[in-house]
Amino acid sequence: RLSSPLLTRGLANEATFDLPECKLHRFDITLPTTATLTRDDSLKYYKDMTIIRRMETSANAMYKSKEIRGFLHLYSGQEAVCVGMEAAISLDDSIITAYRDHGWAYTRGVSPRAILAELTGRSGGCQKGKGGSMHMYTETLFGGNGIVGAQVPVGAGIAFAHKYKEDGKVCISLYGDGAANQGQIFEAFNLAALFKSPCMFTCENNHYGMGTSDVRAAANPHYYTRGDAVPGIKMDGMNVLAVRDFTKAVTDWMRAGNGPVVAEVETYRYYGHSMSDPGTSYRTRDEVQEVRKTKDPITQLKSYILEGELATAAELKEIETECRQIVDEGVEFARSSPELEVHEMFNTIYTDMDGVRVRGADSLTYGIHSP
Repeated sequence: RLSSPLLTRGLANEATFDLPECKLHRFDITLPTTATLTRDDSLKYYKDMTIIRRMETSANAMYKSKEIRGFLHLYSGQEAVCVGMEAAISLDDSIITAYRDHGWAYTRGVSPRAILAELTGRSGGCQKGKGGSMHMYTETLFGGNGIVGAQVPVGAGIAFAHKYKEDGKVCISLYGDGAANQGQIFEAFNLAALFKSPCMFTCENNHYGMGTSDVRAAANPHYYTRGDAVPGIKMDGMNVLAVRDFTKAVTDWMRAGNGPVVAEVETYRYYGHSMSDPGTSYRTRDEVQEVRKTKDPITQLKSYILEGELATAAELKEIETECRQIVDEGVEFARSSPELEVHEMFNTIYTDMDGVRVRGADSLTYGIHSP
């Protein structure tokens, strides 16, 4: 059914599309085979994914001009994962991820200007410039974590807290294929299974852990099967609708008290592992271009929108222009935001310690913790 304003313009309120097949491991679950995409949702997903892409493109340029220093891991190519998963859960649910966290910070509600200012180490950043690229947080985003795989058992603990408090919430604990062989991850699987904690252990498999392909690094590269007795699912991480609807099915299953799930979300990163990696010594430029041409998540969504007559090409162009303006404004804010004042280095250490004397880098330097 078309509402009258849209009917006049010949646009639909919603459209239905077939979902790509996913693979299951010891998982008795009913999954959808089609996805319904509304006009409003389609435009939101398109805007969110486009902002993340442009934000990462700008960060890449700012790093090369030395406005951003230190480590920088870009999320370009993987936007459908964070946007799709966020569309399936609530902002009251918990997320914890590794160092490729800019997209997740955005979908958790952090503005592009606050993300970009954090990258430049300025006081207008979401952590006042103290965290940088790898350490971004909100009330329900527990990082941004720099130690490979270390966030996964923390995610198991967060999920256990949800179960203990009986609050009906879940935790999505994300890691990459490069971290998937860490022993602590398997310990986290086991503990979550014993406690039946609602944790969706999610491997964002972009196929290259630093500079090594997944098939060269793992004797069993089928990461969704790695939980042994824990049910597993593998989904197309380049398709925002597949990520959304399969994540919704999985989290509903977990909320019913069934315990954890190991998910493998197959995706791809366009840039190198970090800015120090050109990304071309272990894969060809042709491979990257082929993925951009045939599997790009934003291009796929754009095709859905146009094929379903949910919006016109002109409307999508307007969204792209708006996204460019938002990110460009964020870049200028990140450049102009003042650097952190020295006294701030003694703050944000622990809660409930205002007025406490804090030792500096040597025994002669002290500061007072303040709000």
